[in-house]
Amino acid sequence: MGQHYGPDYDRAIAEAGSRPEHWNSRRDELLQYKSGGAALDLGCSSGGFLESLKGPNWKLYGIEMSEAVATTARERTGAEVFVGDILDAPYAPSFFDAITCFNVFEHLYQPRQVLEKVSQWLKPGGIFYTFMPNIDSAGAHIFGSYWYALELPRHLYHFSPQSLRTLGSSVGLEEVLLTTHREVFIEASARYYLDDKMRKVGIVRTPLAKQKQPGIPFRALRKAFRMTVLPVLNGLAGVAGDGETMRAIFRKRGRA
Repeated sequence: MGQHYGPDYDRAIAEAGSRPEHWNSRRDELLQYKSGGAALDLGCSSGGFLESLKGPNWKLYGIEMSEAVATTARERTGAEVFVGDILDAPYAPSFFDAITCFNVFEHLYQPRQVLEKVSQWLKPGGIFYTFMPNIDSAGAHIFGSYWYALELPRHLYHFSPQSLRTLGSSVGLEEVLLTTHREVFIEASARYYLDDKMRKVGIVRTPLAKQKQPGIPFRALRKAFRMTVLPVLNGLAGVAGDGETMRAIFRKRGRA
């Protein structure tokens, strides 16, 4: 699997996580349930979310597979970052007030065992806050194997709202909130479909991850498409299923 997490992937993740607005809404939502304590971010990358929590109210922890990326997270946030597999992390039971996992759960080889660890590590009343793709969404129904958020082979498991609820309940986590949000990925999914058809006639295009910034005329045309046609297509997609991104908050059973 290491070959599927190369420099292009790291660059894309770093670029997405570098924008403060990417994390502020998630921080604000977590603060509705926990105002401070010990917080652990699973797959913390370079520390974008942890940095949004930085302050006297929180003791910050992270888990990251890459030593180089973990070093950046430590320098950026002051967090204690464990490098390695989540299941090997040495945290004591009932240690954390909040554990977060943003677009990481679908990458895990053993999601149930990880969620069991999450439940063990949380204090009674502690919060688990997560985002992941929704396999029972309009985008998945419309595009099938070409759906961009399948992200094969990096995504090893996919969940629906019901399967995530069932999994959480089985390890002692009760649902507080679970919603889906529209993000059909029409452009990228259509690109996957067209690339596959063109490959069959001998035309191989540059992969999306390696594609350079397009010229001004194409960017102008794309912007016009996104402002006019794309909202209509996204709206029509609603008849095919729920939103493509799941946002869920669970609480560990028991008194805080």
